[in-house]
Amino acid sequence: MVQRSVRRAVAVAGGAGLIFLGAVFAIAYFTGIRETLGGPKVALVEIEGVIVDSKEITDELERHLQNPTVRAFLIRINSPGGGVAASQEIYEELQKIRRVHGKPVVASMGSLAASGGYYVASAADRILANPGTITGSIGVIMQIPNVGELLQKIGVRAVVIKSGAYKDLASATRDLTLEERRILQSVLDDVHDQFIQAVAEGRKLERGRVEQLADGRIFSGRQAQELGLVDELGDLHDALTRAGALAGIPGPPAVTRIEKPRFSLLRFLLGWQWAEPWGLPGLNPSLTLAYLFHLP
Repeated sequence: MVQRSVRRAVAVAGGAGLIFLGAVFAIAYFTGIRETLGGPKVALVEIEGVIVDSKEITDELERHLQNPTVRAFLIRINSPGGGVAASQEIYEELQKIRRVHGKPVVASMGSLAASGGYYVASAADRILANPGTITGSIGVIMQIPNVGELLQKIGVRAVVIKSGAYKDLASATRDLTLEERRILQSVLDDVHDQFIQAVAEGRKLERGRVEQLADGRIFSGRQAQELGLVDELGDLHDALTRAGALAGIPGPPAVTRIEKPRFSLLRFLLGWQWAEPWGLPGLNPSLTLAYLFHLP
C-alpha cells in the first residue's frame, strides 16, 4: 500500500512537472521570450522581393536590438530594389546598428540583389555574394505613363485647373515640356547622387570609382567582387559564419529569426490595391521614382 502511494505521488509530481514545463514553453513561444534564451546569436533578417515599405524590416531590426543575446545581424537579400525612401531608411537603420549599437552587420546576396537591394547591402560591414548573383544596377529610374493619345481616341479629354505652372508636373495625359523634363531630371540626378554617396561611404570606395560603375549596369557576383562592390564569394552559411566571427562568437553561431505573418488575402488586398507600377506606393499614380533593377 505504501509503495503504491509513493508511485502515485511520483506520477502526480512528474505529471505536474511536465505540465509546468509545457506551460513555460508555451508562454515563451507565444510571447517571444524564447528569443532571449540561450547564448549569443546572429539575427537573420530577410529582404525578399520589391522593397515597397521599410516599416516591416525596421521593426524587425528594432525587435532584434532589444534581444540582449543578439550579437550580430545577417541580412539576406533577394530583391531587385524598390522605393527610394524605403531603401534609404533600411540603409540608415543598418548603419545605426553598426555605429550606435556596435553590432556587426553582414549582407548575404541570393539570386538578385540589385539597385535598392545593393543600396541596402552597402550598409553592411561585409558583403558576400554567390558567383552567379545578379547585383549592381546602381542608378535611379523614373517612369511616366502617357495615355493622352488613348484618351483622345475614345473621346476623353482631361481638363486641368492648377495654382502653378508645374502643379500638374508629370501628367499622364500629355507630353512633358522641355522645362518639366529638366526639373524631373534634376530631381533624378540628385537622388542618383545620394545613391553614389551611400555606396562610396558604405564600401569605403573613392567616389569617382563608384561614379564609373553607377550607370545602371549589372554585374555577376564574381565581377562585383573584382570591382570591390562585394567583399567575398560565399553562400548563406558562409555569411553566417562570417557574422559570428565578427561578433566574436566561438564555434558555429546560433541563429534567431522572427517568423513572418502568414499570408492573408485581406492583408494582401488592403496592402496592394492602390499600388503603383512595380508595387511602389505613392500619392501620384503617374510618377514613380525608384532604386529598381528594371524587370520587364
